Amino acid sequence: MAPGGNRGWLLRLVIAFGCAQGAVSMARPAVSYRALALGADERAVGVIAGVYALLPLLAAVPLGRRTDHGRCAPLLPAGVVLIAGGCALSGLAGSLGTMALWSGVMGLGHLCFVIGAQSLVARRSAPHEQDRNFGHFTIGASLGQLVGPVAAGALIGGPDMAHSSALALITAGVGAAVAFSSLWRIEDPAAVGPPSPGGGRVPVAGILRARGVPAGILISLSVLSATDILTAYLPVVGEHRGIAPSLIGVLLSLRAGATIACRLVLTPLLRLLGRPALLAVTCLPAALLCAGVALPVPVWALGTMLTLLGFCLGVGQPLSMTTVVQAAPAEARSTALALRLTGNRLGQVAAPAAAGLVAGLAGVAAPFVMLGALLLVSSGVALRSPGSPGEAAGRVTGEGRRRPGLRRTSDI
Repeated sequence: MAPGGNRGWLLRLVIAFGCAQGAVSMARPAVSYRALALGADERAVGVIAGVYALLPLLAAVPLGRRTDHGRCAPLLPAGVVLIAGGCALSGLAGSLGTMALWSGVMGLGHLCFVIGAQSLVARRSAPHEQDRNFGHFTIGASLGQLVGPVAAGALIGGPDMAHSSALALITAGVGAAVAFSSLWRIEDPAAVGPPSPGGGRVPVAGILRARGVPAGILISLSVLSATDILTAYLPVVGEHRGIAPSLIGVLLSLRAGATIACRLVLTPLLRLLGRPALLAVTCLPAALLCAGVALPVPVWALGTMLTLLGFCLGVGQPLSMTTVVQAAPAEARSTALALRLTGNRLGQVAAPAAAGLVAGLAGVAAPFVMLGALLLVSSGVALRSPGSPGEAAGRVTGEGRRRPGLRRTSDI
């Protein structure tokens, strides 16, 4: 099927992504609570959170290369299997090392699913539909992030934290498997043609030199790192401030609900401000709000900050996807998206490790100040990112004599 047309596939993809992301969002705080119950300190929690992103680092670019010249859909069920297995086996693990291993398997599954899903959206969306379709696609992630922490908070608690967190992880694995129900006929095999004539394999360096790709990667890394640290470290903050796990789940869901609200109004916001300005004006307050989480404020104030933060963070992921897709060479879109995910995973390895180190040295709230600084840098970078398909294509065309591998994204 040509780009555009019926969007039933997008609705099914949103549902499947909601199930998969809900399982991961439920499992991430549950892993933190189970690690704490098994004797982990703040540094160990940071290491386990980082291992979630470690295995995918080696797989992202090869999977992107494969998807550029083949089908996207097979990655989706493979990802669901790995997510479900990683969640359930994390709940059965009896040591911190084993928990870290299965957390890595969960992260690999999430990577497979997201590369396949993002490539599918890029392939089946016309250029003028990409901001909207990526925004709708990421609503699935926000729905999962809304439901997952509440479900984790409802199951985790009581005197036996190790048992209740294990139950939450096994339940998350079952929830991930529900995604299979929406993956039927998600991709039309006839729409996958042969590689573009003369396209070849674009070097990674050539993709990264396309203006807009590094900016999209940095913005995505910053936003995801903020979301990831909030998910992994808010339970630790709650333990230090005496906030119950059920209330931590509600706070995380407030953030996710605000992100959904942001993505529902993304199209009018884009018409009003344009992509670069919208990214900049949302990253800046997000930086201040993220740093504000470090303050010893009442729970109602923390909830207000997390709601506003969730709205601001809702812009970065879908618009960074469009920025990367429209700036990259046409024959290397999936590889460019994989590089963006590699940046995300680098952030997910480095940010929790750095957060664990900072928390150990300067207190559990200090990582949020570090994330605020990263978002502040992203706000400045966003102003220099391409603002439209025509602008990105024009830059690619203007540089074509120096970089023959680059082609206009609007040619597809």
